[in-house]
Amino acid sequence: MRTICFFIFSITLIWSCGDSEQTNKTPSAGIAKVDTVKAFSLKKGMVEKQTTLPGELIPYEQVDIHPKVAGYVKQMKVDIGSVVKKGQVLAVIDAPEIESRLEEAESKVQAAKAKYEASKSTYNRIFEASKSEGVIAPDELQRAKNQMLSDSADYNAANFSSKSSKQIGNYLVIIAPFNGVVSQRNVNEGAYVGTQNEKPVLVVQDNSQLRLRVSVPEVLTGIQLKNNKIQFTTKSNPNLILEGNLVRKTGSIDANTRTEIWEFEIKNNKQILKPGSFADVKLDISRDQPSFVVPFSAVVTTLERKFVIRVKNNQVEWIDISQGLNLPDKTEIFGKLNDGDTIVSKGNEELKAGTKVFVKISN
Repeated sequence: MRTICFFIFSITLIWSCGDSEQTNKTPSAGIAKVDTVKAFSLKKGMVEKQTTLPGELIPYEQVDIHPKVAGYVKQMKVDIGSVVKKGQVLAVIDAPEIESRLEEAESKVQAAKAKYEASKSTYNRIFEASKSEGVIAPDELQRAKNQMLSDSADYNAANFSSKSSKQIGNYLVIIAPFNGVVSQRNVNEGAYVGTQNEKPVLVVQDNSQLRLRVSVPEVLTGIQLKNNKIQFTTKSNPNLILEGNLVRKTGSIDANTRTEIWEFEIKNNKQILKPGSFADVKLDISRDQPSFVVPFSAVVTTLERKFVIRVKNNQVEWIDISQGLNLPDKTEIFGKLNDGDTIVSKGNEELKAGTKVFVKISN
């Protein structure tokens, strides 16, 4: 009997201890754990940086010279490297059929002129005789006048035709369109020229001033260039630092490269620089107004979105942003943000929107 009572007492004691332990655990399980995150106060500042982009030097002016009439090259008066002046004769084309046409046109002018002068003289005599009553019939006077007018029109037409032929004849002489240098010569004397799809006879470049073209990425097209000037170096003169002035932009983004062409003018009076050279161009750029700048670690990038984490009333919010200029240790951002917003210094996807946190502000 004692053994049975002891057994029952032991079971009751163990059961009571278990209930007591469960009761003690229940209150602590109901307390939610709150994380502490490092954050900073968002402020606007001026964004300035220096970046390097590739550029290409091209002639200020360049022309591919093609003959306007077909014929044989009679004379080549220049070669590659020749310095030429505007209006200077570069080559002479021989086209006998055009010369024959010129002579024919001149002969027609002389014939039309003689015919017109004869009819004019006849009309003048008849007109003077018609002043005496009954000597000249009115119809005869009118016929003389009509003949004179017809011959006058033929004479004018012959003159126009002759001028046109002379103009074509002028095409037999190729002249320089501007001061420059001959950079290409593709034919020799005796070659037949003037056909379609052939190489130019000559290429003339004006290299006294060059254009430096830089393809600027879309993200940089909305910034300002300090003093509208750049510095650059070339492969052929790596120790020579040169300057250029921004003079024009295309004003549109190329759909293939997502860039805008900026063009700078470069003085080249001493012919140090060579067109076709590539250049390393340094640009000092800045925004025209302050913008938000945050550490790279504050920006969270996923497959779906890019955002920063803002803490408001100790509660997490995800704010979508777009990035601008990248600085050495920070990046420019744009979004629905305000001065003084509390931004988490090291954002991550695990810090879900709506989560309660304690904030530790750092400088």
